[in-house]
Amino acid sequence: MSGLEQMKPVNLNVIVIHAQNQLIKNPNPQLLNPLLGLLKNSQDAFFLYNQMLSHPFSHNHYTFTHALKACSSLHARSKGLEIHAHLIKSGHYVDLFIQNSLLHFYCHVGNDVVSASRVFESIPSPDVVSWTSMVSGLSKCGFEAEAIRKFSAMDVKPNAATLVSALSACSGLKALGFGKAVHAYGLKSMIDGNVIFDNAVLDLYAKCGSLVNAENLFVKMSKRDVISWTTLVMAYAQGGHCEEAIAVFKRMVLEGEAEPNEATVVTVLSACASMGALSLGQWVHSYIDTRCDLVLDGNIGNALLNMYAKCGDMQMGFRIFNMLVHKDVITWGTVICGLAMNGHGKQAVQIFSHMLIQGVPPDDVTFIGLLSACSHAGLVNEGIMFFKAMRDTYCIAPQMRHYGCMIDMYGRAGLFEEAEAFLRGMPVEAEGPIWGALLQACKIHGNENMSEWIRGHVNNKNVGIGTLALLSNLYASSERWDDANKVRNTMRGVGLRKLAGCSWIELDMSTNRLDSNLCVA
Repeated sequence: MSGLEQMKPVNLNVIVIHAQNQLIKNPNPQLLNPLLGLLKNSQDAFFLYNQMLSHPFSHNHYTFTHALKACSSLHARSKGLEIHAHLIKSGHYVDLFIQNSLLHFYCHVGNDVVSASRVFESIPSPDVVSWTSMVSGLSKCGFEAEAIRKFSAMDVKPNAATLVSALSACSGLKALGFGKAVHAYGLKSMIDGNVIFDNAVLDLYAKCGSLVNAENLFVKMSKRDVISWTTLVMAYAQGGHCEEAIAVFKRMVLEGEAEPNEATVVTVLSACASMGALSLGQWVHSYIDTRCDLVLDGNIGNALLNMYAKCGDMQMGFRIFNMLVHKDVITWGTVICGLAMNGHGKQAVQIFSHMLIQGVPPDDVTFIGLLSACSHAGLVNEGIMFFKAMRDTYCIAPQMRHYGCMIDMYGRAGLFEEAEAFLRGMPVEAEGPIWGALLQACKIHGNENMSEWIRGHVNNKNVGIGTLALLSNLYASSERWDDANKVRNTMRGVGLRKLAGCSWIELDMSTNRLDSNLCVA
């Protein structure tokens, strides 16, 4: 048994001492090289590397590959560049194993695909590892199209890792056709039962919205892990099929093939929130409580808070909020938006004050919640103050939703002159929802003059079916049938048709009562 095998790499200081003793007593590179990867402190790792270089018999060409791997894991870009320069000067650069290590280093530290491409082009005969590093690196760095071109240009047979990288690029581009071709090639190459490959194909179908293919593949997979199940849950949830997403999650729990992880739980809670399915969300909550490894904090805590807020149970939402130890900007923004959408505007403003006291800087979502709260609670002065603070104090550029909240706020308060002035001062052209909010205010307050002004602006614009339908209904309520029919004819002329509304109703739902004296932890 070697000295390295006898070691118990628990204490890093022990590793450093062992390495120093090894350099003195037996400077064997086969024993020293693995130590470079065990040291998690860059100062210790590269001190050992420098010491090995100073002893002629304590390093070999494998030393540089181990050192480059250490650079990748420790994100030590400057040291990697130094090693690259040394390799060129010493003549070790011609070794294909070392060149592949350099490729991996440049692709995974700093996402330097330019340097990686230069290294790749300098290799006379790239092997499958070289090609895979380039395809993977380009895909991970956001150059998916170039990754697919590189994959198509391969002059060696790809392996499973290459195909997974190509599939990842196809997922990013939603290139379903090419992805199917890669899938077929993998099947012909007898890559069967490889759960990583199958998960990559499953992710492709999920990202491209091909749910039938995703379900068929999932059923046929000989091996499935937590990633397989979570990908299918995400596929249904992101495709708007929230009931199916919850059903898959229930199957996952009941069948016990794989345990849901944080990503699975967060996804299914999001599906419950989208449906307003409180009882299903409560069932997921009870499942979380049975798992001691799923901590009710961070992403899970925020997802649970969001579910209760969107399902209208702010009393329970506040209990979750107070239980969370680490409240980040998402936590505060979620509770503020939840209060706003459930009609507790004044409490939302109070919570924002607590947020500032805790030293958490707001983001754009926080201000959407605040402005919405001010709109529904009639807090016009406060809304104007928050909008100015967002733009001038926090340097957050207003987006269309922020402008929409302001117009809605002015409209609900009957301040049409202020709404018109705000619209004229907007640096961007108003979209359909903004005109719709103003039209709704006109309907509430009976302001036909403003309706005419809005009609002049929405004509010949792509404002959306909802806005045109609202304008037509506004004319109809005033018995202006000719004008109403003109708007309807315009909708028919461009092929627009309003979809029928639908609602999700749960029986025996607890009342949405929120105490006025909120207690914030």
